Amino acid sequence: MLFGKELTMKLSFKYMLYSLFYISSLLLILPQTVCAQENPAGIGYTYKIIKPKNQIGNAGYFDLRMTPEQKQTVEIEFYNMTDKELSVDLSVNSAKTNSNGVIEYGPTKLKNDPSLVYDMKNIIEVPKKVTLQPKETKNIPVNITMPKEQFDGYISGGIYLQKTETNEEKKADEAEKGVVNKYAFIVGMLLSETDVKVQPELVFNKINAGVTNYRNAFLTNFSNTKATYVEGMTVDVQIFKKGSDEVLYESKKENYRMAPNSAITFPVNLNGESFVAGNYVGHILVTAGDKKWEWQEEFEVTQKEAEKYNAQDVSLVQDRGISWKIIVMIVVGVLGTLLVIYLIIHRISNNKVKKAKKRRRKR
Repeated sequence: MLFGKELTMKLSFKYMLYSLFYISSLLLILPQTVCAQENPAGIGYTYKIIKPKNQIGNAGYFDLRMTPEQKQTVEIEFYNMTDKELSVDLSVNSAKTNSNGVIEYGPTKLKNDPSLVYDMKNIIEVPKKVTLQPKETKNIPVNITMPKEQFDGYISGGIYLQKTETNEEKKADEAEKGVVNKYAFIVGMLLSETDVKVQPELVFNKINAGVTNYRNAFLTNFSNTKATYVEGMTVDVQIFKKGSDEVLYESKKENYRMAPNSAITFPVNLNGESFVAGNYVGHILVTAGDKKWEWQEEFEVTQKEAEKYNAQDVSLVQDRGISWKIIVMIVVGVLGTLLVIYLIIHRISNNKVKKAKKRRRKR
């Protein structure tokens, strides 16, 4: 009986050791992931633009031929699909270009470029909020006031539409863990006065160390200073140590776009590496069709900047915060402790077996 118990204990302990080793291996191998449940609230409404006579083409947005100082009111039709009252928030924004070469017509933290003379916010006026009764259809005015001076090219932007959150929805969002998806519409607005084709003109602004998406990157900023779009743009940026011909980092992207009178900040990622203080050279080549812009600029990464951005890079912080050596030491320590416990139990069991044999001999 004692031998049977001892065998069972050995098998159970071996199973426990194997299980612990398997779990530890998974801990060391599997990447860390964060999951969030989606719980989208229904949009609840539809819209359509009412195209005026000065609409150009058949696009699904406003593309209007205007004149200097012209005042015009166009309309957007809203329909509440639900059986409850709902409201829609509206805002006007000028078009901007994000770091992925995508044009944004909605709210953004991107700043206006200094070359932007006519901000859409100063030309278009809409109600801040529209309230719709159940199943109601309502036309909302969009008031346009054109600048006094005639211009060539485009004034570009959009009207942002988003359902107003109810108190219940706000509480649900606050209670939700992870990413909360919110849905919105963009009504594009393109204003022009002439058929003159404006050619893009790109101007270099700066290149510097920084962080994008919480990771180290060299950031190149340049502007499209004309009131026209840049289409099919290819951007190629190479980073060198000053005095060296060796390319340290490079990023090349194709099919980028730029909005009229907007800037782009193009990142060259360090791919998990730390910034090193020193003098660098950036070579920037931008092409679009038969047009080409090229710059070569020297810049410095100071020790203070390197330390600042290295501390903000989450990949570096994780490397410093999660030491795999420490994890291995902990796993080894746990396994060692379990091995010691096993040896102690094994020794006690052997002693009991020996004592039992002695008692049987005496009998």
